[in-house]
Amino acid sequence: MGHKVHPNAFRLGVYRTWEANWFALDKDYTKLLHEDLAMRRLIMGRLRNAGIARIETERSSNAQMTVTIHTAKPGIVIGKGGASVDQLREDLEKTFGNRVRISIQEIKQPELDAQLVAENIASQLERRISHRRAMKQSILRTMRSGAKGVRIALAGRLRGAEMARREWDREGRVPLHTLRADIQFGKATAKTTFGMIGIKVWIYRDMVKGRTRGGEQQTEIAPQPTEAEVASAQQAAQQQSQGGPGNRPPGQRPRRRGGRGRSGGGGGGGQGGQGGGPRPGGGGGGQGQGGPGGQGQGGQGQGGQGGHGGGREGGNAPS
Repeated sequence: MGHKVHPNAFRLGVYRTWEANWFALDKDYTKLLHEDLAMRRLIMGRLRNAGIARIETERSSNAQMTVTIHTAKPGIVIGKGGASVDQLREDLEKTFGNRVRISIQEIKQPELDAQLVAENIASQLERRISHRRAMKQSILRTMRSGAKGVRIALAGRLRGAEMARREWDREGRVPLHTLRADIQFGKATAKTTFGMIGIKVWIYRDMVKGRTRGGEQQTEIAPQPTEAEVASAQQAAQQQSQGGPGNRPPGQRPRRRGGRGRSGGGGGGGQGGQGGGPRPGGGGGGQGQGGPGGQGQGGQGQGGQGGHGGGREGGNAPS
């Protein structure tokens, strides 16, 4: 049975980078990793309502750590006169013993960030808002912001049901197997009176034009059409402009040409007389007598002078 891989981890090294950008020796790796995780928990616990999407860390050789906070509400993180960010910096330096530099990046469109959308749905569920309404409104706002597709999944005791279940909704397309697709993934947990409800959000923004691999920017160039393809396209356009088969209005049946009439079809054609040769779809010319016509919706075919029938040239229409 197949399982869905984490969209962010699946695209690491293609065009998405790691949130922790530092290197360490084998003996120091465990210590630095625990410090990194503890630092993230401390920031997220203190700035719970600041709309933080992700935290990036970077360590330099001179024991200095740079923390970049991506938030939709930079005013809450900075505080009045920068008091909140200064207090946060002092606490981090006192806890981990390193010099800390904090950088704040504002998220211009929080509706296109999957982590912020998941946290917004979690807060609505904790306020006893219907889960279907929360999903529909989040999908509507995300699609209006310019997303190509969004998928939301909820799991838990929805609406207080005794048995937990899973519901999901989707709008547009979310190509998880396409590496060039810019897909944001976020998850959150809503703590309700009936238990915990898990929220997962996938947002498909657009295709990435250039892919970063090995530090080099690779830009994909669309292949140019060949001369044969250009000539074929011009010929097809010319046929359509002249009323070719591709220019037929919808619902209109193709016009039938000459041949043998069929029973139940239009009228049969007549045999040519002495006056003239057979003509497509008509009787004989001159003084000739018309042949037997087929019975159909078009009536009985008649020959003679200027006769018109629904059959085809020179053939007897079988009844």
